[in-house]
Amino acid sequence: MRRGCRRAELPRQAGAAILTAMLTVVLVATLAATALWQQWRGIEIEAAQRTRVQSAWVLTGALDWARLILREDARKGGADHLAEPWAVPLEQARLSTFLAADRSDALAAEASQEAFLSGRIIDLQSRLNVSNLLLDGKVHAPSLLAFRRLFELLGVSDRELAALVSNLKLAQGDAVARAPAMAASAAPAPANEPAFATNAPLWPQDLAQLAWLGLSTRSLVLLQPFVTVLPIRTPVNLNTAPVEVVYACIEAFEMADAHRLVAARTVTHLATLDDAAKAGGNAAALFDAAQHSVGTRFFEILGRLQVGQDVVVEQTLVQREGLEVRTLWRRRGNQPVVAALQ
Repeated sequence: MRRGCRRAELPRQAGAAILTAMLTVVLVATLAATALWQQWRGIEIEAAQRTRVQSAWVLTGALDWARLILREDARKGGADHLAEPWAVPLEQARLSTFLAADRSDALAAEASQEAFLSGRIIDLQSRLNVSNLLLDGKVHAPSLLAFRRLFELLGVSDRELAALVSNLKLAQGDAVARAPAMAASAAPAPANEPAFATNAPLWPQDLAQLAWLGLSTRSLVLLQPFVTVLPIRTPVNLNTAPVEVVYACIEAFEMADAHRLVAARTVTHLATLDDAAKAGGNAAALFDAAQHSVGTRFFEILGRLQVGQDVVVEQTLVQREGLEVRTLWRRRGNQPVVAALQ
């Protein structure tokens, strides 16, 4: 009977051994797969960080080059127009074309084959500036009229313009009220100090932030080529403004007059506002140095770097005063600010 029991236990022991072996194989395979995945992920993270750092350096170099172009343009003087070197965009080109000709590092050349750089400099004074809508806390009537003409031309509701102006007044008023308090934040506040508007929007820094002030996504996309937000009031550069902006900022102009001026400046750029008046051909049109100009101080530098499937876009706002080109802000992402709204 003992021999029979032992013979009956043999299949059970063999099955348990096979099951244990299978569990061991599964456990080892799981641990190996986990280790392999962690190693792969570590390599991917390291590669992404390296690409990000390299992209930052390349785009910083492109920004310095663009600032140099603007500085040399200022050294020459005269009006700013679309036939100048800064207005020529850099079309997409392999990064290897910018390397030194005597560079013999095959690995670096191979790595740069899939890297493409492009960019352009945009005259932001070719657009209507939202900051022009207010002057000393009050609505600036000529600027409001220019925006109304543009909104009507593009089919944007006048109610959105009214909401924009109203919210701008709230934002500016709240910012002015907060300035003295922030400067003297260490001192105790007087009992009769006026309260700040808790629901006042912040003053916008770029076009996308106008959504805070009542503009819809559709309106922002339509306005993007024609409207900007700059830190101070600026006139429109008639040498670089598109037809829609030229029409909007000159009260007496019809679209035909705007087209006539744009066609004339392609032949010979406008050196003065008198040249603009002659090119427009409308004797009733008035040109004001506070609203119109032939020069520019604010530019946007747009750089785009593509490395393999990854794309990095950098937008930079610069202000040119004399020969100094100062960076006001830089933003980096995978697409321009307004494109992200679409």
